[in-house]
Amino acid sequence: MKIQSSLRQKITFGYYGYYAMAALVVGLSLFTFMELRLIEGKINAGTRVTEFFNTTLEIRRFEKNYFLYRQEADFRENMGYIEKAQALIAQHGQDFNELTAPSGIAHLKSNLLNYRLLMEKYAPHAHISQAQNEQLEARIRSIGREIVNDGERISNSERKVLQTSLDRARTFLFGYIALLALAMVAIGRTLSKMVVRPLRHMESCIIGLSDGKLEKMEIDSNEHEIVSITHAFNHMIEELEQRQQCITRSEKLASMGTLLSGVAHELNNPLSNISSSCQILQEEIGQADSSFHREMLDQIDDQTNRARNIVRSLLDFARDREFKQTDIELDKLIAESIRFSKGKISPNVTIICDIPEKIFITADKQRLQQAFLNLLQNSLDAMDDRGEIRIRAVKHFVSASPKDAIAFHGKCEQHLEVVDIEIKDTGMGIAEDVQPRIFDPFFTTKDVGKGSGLGLSIVHDIIEQHFGCITVTSASGHGTTFSIRLPAQIPPSQFI
Repeated sequence: MKIQSSLRQKITFGYYGYYAMAALVVGLSLFTFMELRLIEGKINAGTRVTEFFNTTLEIRRFEKNYFLYRQEADFRENMGYIEKAQALIAQHGQDFNELTAPSGIAHLKSNLLNYRLLMEKYAPHAHISQAQNEQLEARIRSIGREIVNDGERISNSERKVLQTSLDRARTFLFGYIALLALAMVAIGRTLSKMVVRPLRHMESCIIGLSDGKLEKMEIDSNEHEIVSITHAFNHMIEELEQRQQCITRSEKLASMGTLLSGVAHELNNPLSNISSSCQILQEEIGQADSSFHREMLDQIDDQTNRARNIVRSLLDFARDREFKQTDIELDKLIAESIRFSKGKISPNVTIICDIPEKIFITADKQRLQQAFLNLLQNSLDAMDDRGEIRIRAVKHFVSASPKDAIAFHGKCEQHLEVVDIEIKDTGMGIAEDVQPRIFDPFFTTKDVGKGSGLGLSIVHDIIEQHFGCITVTSASGHGTTFSIRLPAQIPPSQFI
C-alpha cells in the first residue's frame, strides 16, 4: 500500500534543509573567522621575523661602516642593533621556534652573543695589534654572515608557512562553498520535484480551464493535499462536462425550435394539397371517371410521403444516437437546413446558394445539419432582420503550398480532396479582439439570457469530429464569413 505523505511535511523538510544550510553558513563563517585570526597571528609573527632579518642587515651595514671609517657612532649603532636582535629573540622566541629547530635558535643566540663580544673586543678603546685586528675582523664578518643567513632562512620559512596557511584556507573555503552550493541545488531540486512541479501543473490545468479546456488533472503525487485538490478539480470537471452536455442539449432543443418553425411551413403545402384532393374526390365521387380518381389519390400519396419525409427529418435530428456516417449530397443538406430555418428568416433577408450538384461528403447528417443550422442562426442574429446570406461550396485538392494553408481551427489535413464551404453574411461583423475566442465554450457577446456561448463551440466540435476545420473572417460593420473545410471522403476507421 502506497503511504500518503503530506505536502506540509515536505515543506517542513525544505525548511529544515534551509536551516541546515544556514548552519553550514554559520559554520563556514566561524571557520573563516578562526582562519583569519590564525593568519593574523602568523602575519604578526612574520612582521617580527622580518624585523629581525632587517635588524641583522643593519648590524652588517654598520659593521662595514665601522671597519671602513672607524667612527664610534657606527660602533654604537651596531651595538644597538645587536641588542635589538637579541631582544626580539628573547621576547618572541615562540614565533622563532615555530619556524626553525630549537638548536637553530640556540645557535643564533650564541652567534649574536659571540658577535657582540668580538665587536666589543674590537672597540676603539681596545689596544690590540694590527694582526689581532685583522683576525677579529675576519671572525666578526664570518659570524655576521651566519647571523644574516639564519635570519634570511627564518624569514623564508615564515613566508612559506604563511603561504601554506593562505592556500589551506582558500582550498577549504572553495570546498565549503562548493558543498554549500551542491546542498542548495539538491534541496531546491528536491523541493521542486515534491512541491513546485505539482503546483505548476495544477496552475497550468486551471489556466486551461479558464480557456475552456475541460481536461482532467493527472498529477503523480502522493501528498494528500495535492491528491485532495486533484480529486476536487476532477470532480468539478465532471460536473462542468455534465452541465455542458445539458446546455448542449438545450442548444439542440433551441435548434429544434427553429426546425419546428420551418417544419410548420413545410408541412403546410403537402397538407393543403391533401386537403384539396380529398375535397375534390368527395365532391366528384360517383361522377368522375376512375382515371381522375387515380390522379387525385396519387397526389394524396405523394404529398403524404412528402409530409412523412419532413417529419422523419425532424425525428432524425431530434433523436440522440451515436456518430453514424453516411454519404450525403451537400446541396440537398444545405437546402433542407434552409427550409428548416424558414420560420426564423425575415422577408427582408435573402439567402443565395451556389453549391454544385453531386458534391458528396461522408458525414453524420444530424450533427452536420446542427452545425449548419447554428451558423445560419448566427448569421440571422447578426443581420437584425435585413441583409443577405451567401452560401457557396467548391470541391478541390489541397496543395502543399503554404499559400493554401488558412488559419483553420481543427483537424485539417494536407494532400486530401476537400470540400470548402463558405457562409457569408452582411451583418454587424465581429470585433478583431473577439475573434480568437469565438469558438471557446461559453463565450458570447450577446446580452445575458440571449445566448449560452456554446453555439459556435458546438459547431467547432462537430466540424472537428468530421476531421474538418473552420475559420472566421470578419470586421466590425462589414459582415462575417465562416469558412469550413471538410474531407470529401473519410475512411470509416477515422471517425470518432
